[in-house]
Amino acid sequence: MAVEPVVYGASERPPRGDYSRARDDYTCPQNWAAYTDADHDTYRRLHERQSALLPGLAAQAFIDALPSLGVSNRIPRFEEINERLRPATGWELVAVPGLIPERPFFDLLAHRRFPVTDWIRTPAEFDYIVEPDVFHDLFGHVPLLFNPVFADYVQRYGAGGLKAHDLGAGELLSRLYWYTIEFGLIRQPDGLRAYGAGILSSSGELRHSVTSPQARRIALDLLRCMRTRYKIDDYQATYFVIDSFEQLFEMTAPDFAPLYEAVRSLGDLPADASIASDSSITLG
Repeated sequence: MAVEPVVYGASERPPRGDYSRARDDYTCPQNWAAYTDADHDTYRRLHERQSALLPGLAAQAFIDALPSLGVSNRIPRFEEINERLRPATGWELVAVPGLIPERPFFDLLAHRRFPVTDWIRTPAEFDYIVEPDVFHDLFGHVPLLFNPVFADYVQRYGAGGLKAHDLGAGELLSRLYWYTIEFGLIRQPDGLRAYGAGILSSSGELRHSVTSPQARRIALDLLRCMRTRYKIDDYQATYFVIDSFEQLFEMTAPDFAPLYEAVRSLGDLPADASIASDSSITLG
């Protein structure tokens, strides 16, 4: 490819994946026949483990939508999920060889095409993997694409990302993706729950983010969020909390250009920062 993948965060590990297979938009065939029995078994065991952890920790909207993935005893075919996803919210899944640069990523989301990494982790990475694989993308991200409000938010994020790229603010906006779509928490009537894909696909962080007294949880504020750096190879030091997907969608309606200027003026914050304006969320 003429453009190499981009990695935000603090990992120096190069992205894996065969990018020679990718088209100009970084999509590629899923090549489902290439999965081995061991690959399917890894997916089955991951799905079984994470599903058992969801009650009391995952957002109810995610639990309700999870059966829409279909089979759990093998890696699903993307086209089979698309047969259900397109009529539900107008989205479709497309395979990619791994992490992709910001502009192609934003463009896919803006057109309701969700990129799913087509390779799966090795057995040695069963408990932890640095970058997203097919299990993370399918199990963590795709169920909420069946939720109309959340699906609209992801599309709006992609459209906003194209504008951010042209303003040189792609990395600032990536922090919003990280702290909502990947590692967001939501307050339900029955307590705090996870909706971010990075949490939902991790056995350890799912418990930590929702139940640990050591985790810092604050109400989502867009300026605070986009000022906050993050690391990709450890549990998050800070989690941002919303009250509903409708709130998240409404918060991201205004033009972000003034926000980017404010972030640049105020400067970045460490991932574990605590500032006076934080609205802390306590357990219980």
